[in-house]
Amino acid sequence: MIAFEWPWALALLPLPVLARRWLPPAPARVEAALRVPSLVDFIDVRTSEPGHGRGRGWWLAALAWLALLLAAARPEWEGPLTQLPVSGRDLMLAVDISGSMQIRDFDFGGRRVDRLTATKAVGAEFIKRRQGDRVGLILFGRQAYLQAPLTFDLDTVARLLAEAQVGFAGQETAIGDAIGLALKRARENPGSRSVVILLTDGANTAGVIDPQKAAQLAAAGGLRIYTIGIGGRGGGSLFDLLPRGSDLDEPALRSIAATTGGQYFRAHDSEELEHIYGVLDRLEPAEQDVAGFRPQRALFMWPLGASLAISLVLLITQPGLWPRSIRA
Repeated sequence: MIAFEWPWALALLPLPVLARRWLPPAPARVEAALRVPSLVDFIDVRTSEPGHGRGRGWWLAALAWLALLLAAARPEWEGPLTQLPVSGRDLMLAVDISGSMQIRDFDFGGRRVDRLTATKAVGAEFIKRRQGDRVGLILFGRQAYLQAPLTFDLDTVARLLAEAQVGFAGQETAIGDAIGLALKRARENPGSRSVVILLTDGANTAGVIDPQKAAQLAAAGGLRIYTIGIGGRGGGSLFDLLPRGSDLDEPALRSIAATTGGQYFRAHDSEELEHIYGVLDRLEPAEQDVAGFRPQRALFMWPLGASLAISLVLLITQPGLWPRSIRA
């Protein structure tokens, strides 16, 4: 569907006719009888007579004027109405990428993978299901970094999670700093419902903020935190019989979740992790309020180009329609 942003510009369509009718004619120029600098004047006389193209010239001029007014009216093509789901929830995913996340004790797709690989695979699917939520990504090790700000572009957040690598933020684990960074981002949008999903396989060993203090600040700021402790059960080889994820501080993670009104989950393998994400979908559903949006595309350049092209044709083929200053 075509719509005009400034339709009132079309009211100027009869302006040339009114100007020709009501304005006084330009005074005739009197020149010496023997002064003939060019033959253009004689050509004007010939072409102004009936049957010599004058009618066609004015028709093209009127068409150029119409095209110019159409361009001034700013035509736009409006596409079909698109429904955009918007819930107002801000969901921040905080993922541990410390050195211990490279331990290969997760079964995923029939093969043994490291903890971060399983986290990224299952987490990406969870992110793509959050249509209507703004989702962000924090990666933390010895320090916490905002990898993706809160956005509706879920594909980009999933891609950034897939690109995360163990050790990029250091080998230690700064859980308190990750919570503090999430709280800082939540405060930038005070009217939204903010949720944090924190995944880690260790205890807080770095950072400047105590996790329990950070949880208290988060609770005061209305930030709900769900914590997920990850780490395999072991089994398969002598090395696998060693306890994996034994440094996981489950009491601390439980306390963080309870303080903020969330829950703590334990994932020993990718199936449990996927189940946890399903539970989170039910606990924090992506409630979708619908907002309408019509894609728009400007079209003014087409009538503007047509007007310029017709004017150029008139300038070349109908010199009698133009003032002498232009013809010269």
